[in-house]
Amino acid sequence: MSETAAAAQTLNFQAEVKQLLHLMIHSLYSNREIFLRELVSNASDACDKLRFEALDDGALYEDDPDLRIRIGFDAEARTITVADNGIGMSRDEAIAHLGTIAKSGTREFFGQLTGDQKKDAHLIGQFGVGFYSAFIVADKVTVVSRRAGLPAGEAVRWECSMAGDEAGAYTVEQVEKAGRGTEITLHLREGQEDLLSSWKLKSLIRKYSDHIVQPIVMKKEEWNDEEKKQVLTDEDETVNQANALWTRSRNDISEDEYKAFYKHVAHDFEEPLAWTHSRVEGRHEYTNLLYVPKNAPFDLWDRNARHGIKLYVKRVFIMDDAEKLMPTYLRFVRGVVDSADLPLNVSREILQESKDIDTIRSGCTKKVLALLEGLANGEEAADKEKYAGFWGAFGKVLKEGVGEDFANREKIAGLLRFASTKADTPDEVVSLADYIGRMKEGQDKIYYVTAESFNAARNSPHLEIFRKKGIEVLLLSDRVDEWVVGNLAEFDGKALVSVAKGGLDLGVLEDEAEKKEAEKAADEYKELLDRMKASLGERVKDVKVTLRLTDSPACLVADEHDVGMNLARILKAAGQDAPASRPILEINPQHPAVLRLKYEEKHFDDWAAVLFDQALLAEGGKLDDPATFVKRINQLMMAMSGN
Repeated sequence: MSETAAAAQTLNFQAEVKQLLHLMIHSLYSNREIFLRELVSNASDACDKLRFEALDDGALYEDDPDLRIRIGFDAEARTITVADNGIGMSRDEAIAHLGTIAKSGTREFFGQLTGDQKKDAHLIGQFGVGFYSAFIVADKVTVVSRRAGLPAGEAVRWECSMAGDEAGAYTVEQVEKAGRGTEITLHLREGQEDLLSSWKLKSLIRKYSDHIVQPIVMKKEEWNDEEKKQVLTDEDETVNQANALWTRSRNDISEDEYKAFYKHVAHDFEEPLAWTHSRVEGRHEYTNLLYVPKNAPFDLWDRNARHGIKLYVKRVFIMDDAEKLMPTYLRFVRGVVDSADLPLNVSREILQESKDIDTIRSGCTKKVLALLEGLANGEEAADKEKYAGFWGAFGKVLKEGVGEDFANREKIAGLLRFASTKADTPDEVVSLADYIGRMKEGQDKIYYVTAESFNAARNSPHLEIFRKKGIEVLLLSDRVDEWVVGNLAEFDGKALVSVAKGGLDLGVLEDEAEKKEAEKAADEYKELLDRMKASLGERVKDVKVTLRLTDSPACLVADEHDVGMNLARILKAAGQDAPASRPILEINPQHPAVLRLKYEEKHFDDWAAVLFDQALLAEGGKLDDPATFVKRINQLMMAMSGN
């Protein structure tokens, strides 16, 4: 490096980093202990990455093959040090990793922050606090790091102070460092003195990081008779168990240890909702420890976001976002998979082509679905409460699986929950199995209606005959619901049928007298139907008499094989062209407006257009020409008043 490049350089944080640092200091103070967990986790990751890179280049170990993490403190200087002999960082890597937030969805994340301390703390926990958690307890942080393989003189020192005028900037300079790896020194804020003790630091390590694979060492303490106090010795002691938690028997792992490991692997300071831990033996041998979080991460809807599965091979860390190990619709799952069959030099390209990976993926998927089934169908109230929480956080994502995972479609369908006409709010949901269990005698179909919102679905005119007969209808108002019903033709032998599509078929629930009345009305209103169809022209495919309406004068339905109006709107909003189709206008022969239209002459075209536009609005559609609609309404009102 040149003298200019080697000199200390002062740089400013990105605006997002400044905002995160400010929020962490003020919102996460009550969770201050997580700083040590996060720094130890990062140190462990650095050791894992060195071990992986050293598979191809053993020289990276230099003369220090034993990976470890060292923690120390200096009470007089008021500092805590976390050091590792892992992969380390170059100058450019230090700037990239410590001066920026290299994570997708950052803008969306900050857009959700409210200024409410409790809510912001929750969101920051979802984001993953990582290195920046150091500033919860420290007003200055110094990082000295040398990347494995670089000369001792090409180490880098990164330093940032959050006190006074220096806040919001950091310095980077080239320094000497004999050993590889990273050393982080925290200069504690006022009021953090209780952290400057062996007992406190060891208790935090055992509480949050006992499962870390690498040994976490500290200087041993002994009683000194002359000074009448505990003093540090030159002898090291390992504080943690230093073994891979997932390799231990489930009977030997406590619930608290499972929860602590989740916080490590997911970088979440909330406890997990549930987890599954299993070892598969036979042709393919692997261990998985998979968690379902309590809350959705802020970037849940980014299907390209990093996945949460860490891949190990024979306990050697390979990669931390092995997306091929879990289908996209389960992208919220966190955990580890440790395979005994994959090659140690496995790459993303090999993962994409490996049949072993397909087997592991299939097995992990079934484990997660079985875990969710256990919660959904559990007899304990706590299990049902957990599943309700899961559905509120991840239900929309799970619905994607109906169209993505044919092999598990029936299982996924059994886990789905929907609002229905039996509910007063969208939070009151029913499973397809429960819907079938309370169907009316003789009912052989599962009826549903799709709309842009719960209220639009609940107030749809298509539901009028179903309410009259007491038939429950599912109210589907999530955009993904169109995807669900497009890929789920039936459940448990019962066809899923849209009440807004095709001819109304209630099977044995239809009243013979009503059917005869409909046939009679169709003959009686034939002339009116022909006139309306001619008047509306290309706006409709047909005009028919219906008995599905009891209160409304008209409604629009899609032909059996046409795209529904709600799906057409969704496709249009997404910038896609929906297949060309025209709706069918169905009229209620008992409604006064239709009876009037039967004998209308002078304003017939206006009345026909208004009926169509009203039906369109009731479906959640938009008028092509709102001004003309208003003008027609005004003209008809004036005509009815005699002006």
